[in-house]
Amino acid sequence: MRDSLLSRYAECLFWLARYVERAENLARILDVNETFSRDSRGGQNWMSVLQLYGDEARFKELHGAATADSVLRFYVTDGENPTSIVSSVRSARDNARALRPLISNEMWTQINVLHNRLGALGEDALAAGHRARLFGQVKEACQTHVGVTEGTFYRGQGWYFCRMGRYIERADQTTRLLDIKYHLLLPDPADVGSPLDVSQWNALLRSAAGYQAYRQLHPEGITPAQVAGFLLLDGRFPRSVALCIGEAAALLGGLRSRHGLRGGTGAAEELDRLRALLGSVSISDILKKGLHEFLDMLQVQLIAVTDDLAGTFFGHRTQSQSQSQSGPSGSQSQSQSQSGSGFEWWPPLPPLPPAQS
Repeated sequence: MRDSLLSRYAECLFWLARYVERAENLARILDVNETFSRDSRGGQNWMSVLQLYGDEARFKELHGAATADSVLRFYVTDGENPTSIVSSVRSARDNARALRPLISNEMWTQINVLHNRLGALGEDALAAGHRARLFGQVKEACQTHVGVTEGTFYRGQGWYFCRMGRYIERADQTTRLLDIKYHLLLPDPADVGSPLDVSQWNALLRSAAGYQAYRQLHPEGITPAQVAGFLLLDGRFPRSVALCIGEAAALLGGLRSRHGLRGGTGAAEELDRLRALLGSVSISDILKKGLHEFLDMLQVQLIAVTDDLAGTFFGHRTQSQSQSQSGPSGSQSQSQSQSGSGFEWWPPLPPLPPAQS
C-alpha cells in the first residue's frame, strides 16, 4: 500500500505535534504569569508554574527561591531542563529531522528556523522589557507551524497521528492549568470574588487563549464555575477538553476506518467513553463530586490512551506505573496518581465555589 506508514514515523509525528503544542502552551503560561504576578502573591504565582509541570524538586536544587528571573531562565533557555521551551522545540526539531522523507520542506524549514532562533538567544532576551516580545514570537512561531502543517502536509496516515498528538497534548495542558488554579492560587475561600480572584481566573483564561471566547459567551463577567465549565465542557472552544477529546476520537476513528487498521481499540474505547462523559456531565455535578478528582481522572485516562497508541502503533508501551508524558526525543516524566483512574470519583475535596449571582 502506497499510503503505509512506518511505526517510527507515526511516533515521530505524534510527538512532533505534542512538543510544538507544549512549547506554545508554556509560552502562554509564562507570558500571562509575568503579567499577572505583579501582586502580593507574585512569588506564589511563580511557584505554581513549577508545580504545574512537577518541577519543584529539580528547580529547588538548581535555583532555590522561585523568582521571576530564575523561573523564566529555567523554563525558556535552560537546555538541561526537559520541560523548557528550548528543550521542547529541540525535541520537536529532532522528530522533524527524522521525518524529512515524509514532511513538507516548509514544515522542516519553519521548525528549524525556530530552533536556531531560540538557540541564539542572548542574556538580554529575558530582560523585563523583552519578555512579552519573546513569548509572542514563540507563540506565533508555534501557531505558524500548525498552519504550515495544515496547509502542506499530505492527508495520509501520518496526518492523523500528528493531529491526534496535538489534541491529546492540548487537552492534558488544559486540565493541568485548571487543576493548578483551583488548588494553588485560591487557598482561602474568603478570596472568592475578590479582585485578586478575578484577576487570577482572568489569567487562567488568557493562558488557555480563551478570554475573548469566554466573554462572548459570558459578557456579564468571570465566575469560577463558569470558567471551569467553559474550559472543560464547551465543545465550541478549540482548547476545551471536550473539543480536544472529541477531535482525537474522531481522528482515531477515521484512521482505523479509512486505512483499515485493526489496532487502537483500547484507545478508541477510552476516547469514546471520555467524549460521552464530557457530553453528558454538568459542571455542577463535577464540582459536587470534586474537581481535582475529575481532572486527575482525565489526565490518567489520557495517559492510558497514549500508552495504547504507543503499544499498538509505535511498537512499544510507555511506563505503566509512572507514565511518561514525553516522546522519543524527550525525558520529561510526570508521575500520575492511579487513584484518579477510571470513572468512579474518590471522596471529593472541597468543591470549587459556585458562580456568584
